[in-house]
Amino acid sequence: MKNFDSAVTYASYLKVNELLSLQSPRSSGPEHDEMLFIVVHQTYELWFKCVLHELARAQQLLELGDTHSSLPVLGRVRTIFKVLVSQVDILETMTPLQFNSFRDRLEAASGFQSVQFRELEAVLGRRDKSMVDHLEPNSEPQQRVQSAMNRPALFDSVISYLTKRGHKMPVAVTARDFSEQYEANEEVQESLANTYRNDPEAAMMLERLIDIDEGLQEWRYRHVKMVERTIGMKHGTGGSSGAAYLASTLFKPTFPDLWAVRSRF
Repeated sequence: MKNFDSAVTYASYLKVNELLSLQSPRSSGPEHDEMLFIVVHQTYELWFKCVLHELARAQQLLELGDTHSSLPVLGRVRTIFKVLVSQVDILETMTPLQFNSFRDRLEAASGFQSVQFRELEAVLGRRDKSMVDHLEPNSEPQQRVQSAMNRPALFDSVISYLTKRGHKMPVAVTARDFSEQYEANEEVQESLANTYRNDPEAAMMLERLIDIDEGLQEWRYRHVKMVERTIGMKHGTGGSSGAAYLASTLFKPTFPDLWAVRSRF
């Protein structure tokens, strides 16, 4: 006779019961659409966790000089961003009236407070002290984001990868303070141009980075339009300026050198 108590099942492996207990609408009704809002945003956090996991692996592989293993990892991140964009389509099935029926229940809660997204921005190279201002001092979330801002970002790992392949990079970049914001560099762009011309294998990897950058910008744009569609130009929850703040993040490439180099061909 089988001992089902000790068997690993679909539910036990995935912690399904625990997962399905985490949706707690605050509306007294509850308002029908609040469940959708919670599930989509919880799913975003799960995907952010996965992207952080994949990018950590990508940096490790790049610093080892392993092109072939890094390509599918970077490609997976781009595909996840496609899923993030598609989730906006689901949120947009909710009308402004439906959202506002429970919006007050959010109180100070805001996507602006997502620790994982702030960490993701830092891994992709953003260096901005204001990213931790809303986090409790010396808390684990604050330390996670601060740690990500202090260590090499994804593009720093790319610089290391290219240097190992014999592509010259300026010392000002290879020995830079990783806690400072990276600025576009003409010498780096010249080296990237040579990489595209003479190193097809590395060029494939650089194109995966462009895919990721494009995917993030696409998601930001769809996020802005979704917020405008839902609350117009009203202030967001949590004290953010809503669509106005989100719009200010548009058209800021994560890898400026990779976009600038296109003018050199």
